[in-house]
Amino acid sequence: MPLTFSGMHHESPLNALPDGLPPGRLVTPERGSDSPVMWVSDQRLPDAGRHWRRLFELRDKTGLYPLLLDELRDDSGRPWHDGELNAAPIGAIDALTAENVLVGFWTDGPLGPWPGLAPPGVPGRDPDTAAALLAESLGAARPWLLGLVPATRGADTLTLCGWTGPLNHTNETEKISAVVRSWEERFGARVVTVGYSTLELSVAALPTTLEHARQVAAEHEAFAPDTIWQGCGDFEDYAKALVGSDDWSFWWD
Repeated sequence: MPLTFSGMHHESPLNALPDGLPPGRLVTPERGSDSPVMWVSDQRLPDAGRHWRRLFELRDKTGLYPLLLDELRDDSGRPWHDGELNAAPIGAIDALTAENVLVGFWTDGPLGPWPGLAPPGVPGRDPDTAAALLAESLGAARPWLLGLVPATRGADTLTLCGWTGPLNHTNETEKISAVVRSWEERFGARVVTVGYSTLELSVAALPTTLEHARQVAAEHEAFAPDTIWQGCGDFEDYAKALVGSDDWSFWWD
């Protein structure tokens, strides 16, 4: 789909991109907006983690939140370069609460009735420091596309850019954003990477006991059940792995 620049709001932070960016492009989504909703680098970058950290530190000044982006297949560009996105306004997130979303996703089964939201994690590292360390580690492991979305918090980028990764679970990405907002507040979570159908968060306030981890795992089961049941395949094993974990990864089939 050709990119459309006409009609971009003059106040958009995308009109004043920060210096030092690699070659990239503004992307207009297929649905939800006739104006660009994000900037994306043209190529995967071997130093994407370094770029991410610098842009993350500048986000309050620029109004742009950085993302390490993955594609459906290496160098396919999907969904980012071709605008395979469905943007929604921030009000769609504001209208939701994490608990209502998770209750709607929850199905009574072997885990029983909805157990309620987990209490906040135990504060540890500064959340922004934890995010920067994860981004640098991931960026050192392999190249990533780099993205910038006009947003003040990572949770909102998912909806504002029109990401449709959880489509087989929900086609309303604002529900995913509402839950991630709550995790930002309760667990010091920060959005670091977004793939075609994957999401990775840094976590700074961790569950430190198995019982607390079970409560968190229940939220994860409602949020992205494929992560558990097509991953390790066992709820108890998944919960044990959450104890002290500062990196939450999700995927949707």
